[in-house]
Amino acid sequence: MLPGCNTLFLENTMIELTKDQQLKLLKLARKTIAESLGVPVVMEIDLRDEIFKEMCGAFVTLHIKGRLRGCIGYIQGVKSIPETIVDMAKASAFKDPRFPPLRKDEYPQIDIEISVLSPIEPVNNISEIKVGRDGVIVCRGFNSGLLLPQVPVEQCWDLDTFLENTCYKAGLPGNAWQQKGTKIEKFSAQVFGEKELGLAQ
Repeated sequence: MLPGCNTLFLENTMIELTKDQQLKLLKLARKTIAESLGVPVVMEIDLRDEIFKEMCGAFVTLHIKGRLRGCIGYIQGVKSIPETIVDMAKASAFKDPRFPPLRKDEYPQIDIEISVLSPIEPVNNISEIKVGRDGVIVCRGFNSGLLLPQVPVEQCWDLDTFLENTCYKAGLPGNAWQQKGTKIEKFSAQVFGEKELGLAQ
C-alpha cells in the first residue's frame, strides 16, 4: 500500500474512506467475481454509507502470486462508488484484453486491490508530478495511456521512466511526453488491498 494515499479529493473536499468502508468495497469486488463464476458465497455487505453515493473514478486490480491478472477502471466518476467497483471487478476479471477471462479454479488464488481516484488535473510542468503520490495520463492525438500511482513504486521507476512507460501504455514512443502537442494529466488515489487489510484468501 502506498504511503500518503489515505485521503481522496472529490469536488475540492477531502473525504476519507475508513478501513471499514475499504473492507466493504473489497468484499463487494470479491463477491461480484465469485457470483460471476458461480462460486458459492455468503457475504452480507452494508453499502448504505453516505460516501458511497459519491461518483469518482476507480480501478480494480487482480494479482495471482504477485503477478498482474487484470486491471480496468473508470478514469472519472460515472456511477456511484459501489456500482463502479462492481463494474470494474467484472471487467478486470473477464474483460481485460491482455488476459484470458478468469477461470473458476483461479478464483481462490486472486488477491484484489482497489484504487479510488481523485479528480484529474492538467500538468503544466512535470515537476508537479510526485512519484508514489500521483498517477499519470498521457494523451496525444487518439492515443492515451494511464498508469496508477503504485506502478512506479512497484517497478522502482524514476519520474522520466514513469512517463516513458505511460507513453508506451498509450502506444506512443517513450519520448512522446516531451513533444509539443502531448497532454499530460495527473491524479492521486487511495489504494487498498486484501493483503494489507487481512482479507487475503
